[in-house]
Parts: sequence; C-alpha cells; structure tokens
Amino acid sequence: MASVFLYHVVGDLTVGKPELVEFTENESVESAIAAISKCTEGGIPVWKKRTQMVGMAENSEMRQQRFVGIINSLDIVAFLAREDCLKDQDKAMRTPVSDFIIPNKSLLKEVDPGTRLIDALEMMKQGVMRLLVPKSVAWSGMSKRFSIIYNGKWLKNLDPSSMGSSNILTGSSNRSSTSSPAFRETKFCCLSREDVIRFLIGCLGALAPLPLSSISSLGAVNSNFHFIEALLPALEATRKVPQYPTAIAVIESTDGRKKIIGEISASNLWKCDYLAAAWALANLSAGQFVMGVEDNMTPKSFPDMCLNNNDGAAGARVKKFSSRSVGFFSSNPMSPSAGGRNMMLYRGRSAPLTCKVTSSLAAVMAQMLSHRTAHVWVTEADSEDDHDETLVGVIGYTDILAAVTRHPAAFFSPAS
Repeated sequence: MASVFLYHVVGDLTVGKPELVEFTENESVESAIAAISKCTEGGIPVWKKRTQMVGMAENSEMRQQRFVGIINSLDIVAFLAREDCLKDQDKAMRTPVSDFIIPNKSLLKEVDPGTRLIDALEMMKQGVMRLLVPKSVAWSGMSKRFSIIYNGKWLKNLDPSSMGSSNILTGSSNRSSTSSPAFRETKFCCLSREDVIRFLIGCLGALAPLPLSSISSLGAVNSNFHFIEALLPALEATRKVPQYPTAIAVIESTDGRKKIIGEISASNLWKCDYLAAAWALANLSAGQFVMGVEDNMTPKSFPDMCLNNNDGAAGARVKKFSSRSVGFFSSNPMSPSAGGRNMMLYRGRSAPLTCKVTSSLAAVMAQMLSHRTAHVWVTEADSEDDHDETLVGVIGYTDILAAVTRHPAAFFSPAS
C-alpha cells in the first residue's frame, strides 16, 4: 500500500488525459448538456472568463478565483423542472448556467504534477472533486525513484504559486522539469475521483489485503444517506440535493425497513433526455419517476405533454405521456445543435445499483467503474432466509479513498 500512495505522483495519472476546455458560466444550458455527456461523473467544472490583459501570465490564485463550481445533470434537470422553464423550454435551454449554479470553489484545487498521490487522496477525502494539473508535452510521468527520493533527498511537493522560483528536480534533465516558464504557461487537464479509482483498481496487488476485505469491515459504508418515499412528489427530492454523493434513494418503507426501488441522481440522469426527465420530475411521484409510467395506467392521472414539432410551424402537438418502449438512456440523444426538439419520452430505470455489506472492496470498485457511477447503494438482509434486502447505506468514491488510506501504520515517514 505504501508503494502505491508514496511512490506515485499525480503526474503519473495524467498520461493520456485530454486538455481541459473551460466551460464558462455564460454558456447555455443546452451547451452544458452537450458538455456533460462527454465528461466523467456526470458533471463539469464551470469558470468565469479571463479578464487579465493580453500577455499577462495567470497564476494559480487567479485561476482558483475564476473557478465557480461544478454543475451536474441533476442540477440541470432540477432547473428545467421549474414551472417557468416548463412553460418556455426554448428559453430555458438558452439560459446561462450562471443563473442556477451554486458557487463552491472548494470542489477544485490546482496541484503540481509532482504532488504525491497520498496527498491528492487527502484533498479528495476533504471534498475536492477535481484536481487541476498542468499538462505538458515534456511531461512523461515520474518513476518511483523520482516521486519519493531524488539524489538521496526527500522530494517535497511544490506550491504551484512558487513554481517559477525553483525546480522540482534540481539537477535533472529538462524533460523531467515542471517549473520552466513554458510549462507554467501550458494547458491543463482535470483529474476526477473516477480517474483515481481507475488507477487504484490496476494496483490491487499492492493494496492487499484490503481489496478482498468486505466494505463493512473497512468502515466504508456511509449510513448518512438521503432518501425519499416513493409516494412523495419526485420534485421534493431536489429541495435539498446532497453534495456527496449527488443521489437520493427512492424507497418503500415496510415495518420500518427501507427497500430501495430506484434513485434520483446525477449518475442516473447523465445521458437521459433532459426535457422529458424534467417534465417527469415536476409531474410524477418519486416512485413513478424511477419505475416509469406504462401505457395502461389511467390517462387522467398524468397531464398531456406538449411536444414541439421540428419545423415549429404547426405549433405544439399533444401526446399522452407513455414510456413503455423508451429506455432511460436515449439511443438517439437530443442534438444540442438542432433547431427543433423531437423530444423522446422519459422512462425510469427500476433496478438501482446495489451491493451487500459483505461485498468486497474490489468488487464494489469494479461495479462502480463498469457502470460509470459515483456511488453504490448498500443493502443487508435481516437473515439468511430473508430475500428482501434493507437499505442500510451508500458507498462512494470518497468512502473508498478513506477506506484505503485509513491505516496510518501502513505508511512510513522518511527521515528529514
């Protein structure tokens, strides 16, 4: 375990990462939907536009001040579900994201490529969701001998604001240097918690015996989860959306036991039809939202949907809300560049992603990565013969990072 977290640096995880293309706060909801579909964890960092003079170098403090927050798919669906947005969907789609994004500068932090992986994990455990890392064609990744000790000396992490004053690898070749002016002026890439988990799952042998230990024995099950009863309006779930994980369990309570039937989350809504999902969120119960609405249900129970024609000339056509044949993830996602919107109908996904308290850490990590989700709901049966599982918690990226770094005795501290 020490070899993974101490002998690797953030720069090792940036190989192959694309350059960051900043999404600014004055861009529209429609543009945000297109950007989110290409990102990880169902969310994108949002920035203010640069205001400094041409030719003036931007330091890390200036970049941090320009960062606004992170917007995800649930934020957008909740915004589109507002009454005024449902009345004028075209106007809502043109609305800048600055109108509803919640500023939170603590969600992103700029770090040097030479930052130890263990330090990066500590930042993420404290709530950082993205690491902004300088990206250079000269960077080839640090080997073990460079990440911990160089010429017999402990390699200290650089303060990004002081990168110009010293070289991280004194006496090393320019190829390994991260402090040249050209490097400071180069592009950046963003590392997410998913990137870190994907890296760790390739190092399971070095993490032994933790990967085969149950998540309950590692203390990785978070019992402070958010939930909503299936009979309540789905819109109630958005009144106070949790920051971590960005998910609300939809449950049915029986004899004091919580049975999960679905979820309302950023991961779940990542590539859905946003307009249809917003209508469903505003008009259906939480149970109907996650289970879907079938054709044979009472028509009077649900309002008619007014869908715009592509040409926009014939006005709106009325169609009963039905979702029997439409999957949760649209096979033909809405084109953000299309002039009109042939809105596909919404259908929820009835089977939430779950694991048991006895599931191994490695199994849960693989489950999360294969489904591209930031969390898994944890269930437990009251007895071996009981097939009805009770929802007892949730496990997310931060819980996993806390579990694999919880034992300080496993690390060593180099002599100063």
